[in-house]
Amino acid sequence: MAEAYIIDAVRTPIGRKKGSLAAMHPADLGAHSLQALMERTGIDPGAVDDVVFGCVDTIGPQAGDIARSCWLVAGLPEHVPGTTVDRQCGSSQQAIHFAAQGVMSGTQDLVVAGGVQQMNAIPISQAMIAGQALGFADPFSGSPGWVRRYGTQPVSQFRSAEMIAAKWNISRREMEEFALESNRRAIEAIDSGRLDAEIAPVGEFRRDETPRRGTSLEKMATLQPLEPGGRVTAGVSSQIADASAALLIASERAVRVHGLKPRARIVHLSVRADDPVWMLTAPIPATRHALAKLGMTLADIDLIEINEAFASVVIAWERELGADHARVNVNGGAIALGHPLGATGARLMTTLLFELERRQGRYGLVTMCEGGGQANVTVIERL
Repeated sequence: MAEAYIIDAVRTPIGRKKGSLAAMHPADLGAHSLQALMERTGIDPGAVDDVVFGCVDTIGPQAGDIARSCWLVAGLPEHVPGTTVDRQCGSSQQAIHFAAQGVMSGTQDLVVAGGVQQMNAIPISQAMIAGQALGFADPFSGSPGWVRRYGTQPVSQFRSAEMIAAKWNISRREMEEFALESNRRAIEAIDSGRLDAEIAPVGEFRRDETPRRGTSLEKMATLQPLEPGGRVTAGVSSQIADASAALLIASERAVRVHGLKPRARIVHLSVRADDPVWMLTAPIPATRHALAKLGMTLADIDLIEINEAFASVVIAWERELGADHARVNVNGGAIALGHPLGATGARLMTTLLFELERRQGRYGLVTMCEGGGQANVTVIERL
């Protein structure tokens, strides 16, 4: 099969709730990463075959195929199309998969993949409740087929995070220690300038503003759980955030014709699923599936980015896979850096690429939990 190469990757700094990007239109937010990517690669934007962007809650300013809107707002050629992907939290990771698959199939040569999310403008799960005005309480309970299979139990990421904490016997204290370390790593990475190269500043906004710099175990212990009697609090959960990210994926032919220098090769793409009510457990079977397909073990992977939707998700994954936490989310995760839903997969891949190069590692893996009980896995090789 033909190869798919990552030529470059770039992202915006991550804005926090009511932060520096809160007033920015999502089309302009996504356009910023696209403009930066075109400038960094020096590619003729008219040679791009497609733009595949992830986005969740595609209503209001995120509706109408935001991938296409971002490209046009960036001032790039009108003849280049765009399409928007919704695999929930894995949307922009799936965008990378679709872009790479287009290149691997031989039907495309240059594809931009990425994602955008403006959570200050469109709060999380707005699309899930948008049908209430039309008589639909949620996407599931009105379906007799769904009720036959899964009953009327709530479909909630917060409930799933609690269920995982209970099943794997993960204490609140352990999750808080995990969250504190995520913040420590992120602050160290930001303050040392380690993340600067992957970021295209938005005006004077240059560095991620999401880490909870004043947090401590004592402060986290005072937080109320998200569900009565539960263990999961806001302190051990991913943050509301705004961001965009974009990558250029190229074929061998495009590399040759356009004189490009690949930074990494995509060596594996897969997606697996698990119980949709448990929702957040799928990275466990998905990672096992990917490693089996590759004939590798987790010890062969130099760096791992797994989305910190909740501390319990990553702790359970690490236990099941026997992962070395020293190689997981080394610059902090979504608990500290935020989880701009539709952009997170591309953000994780961007951070992974730059950190692999900094450490001169060979293989990197990205995975995350997703709505519907799904999980993508992408493995890259640094070149």
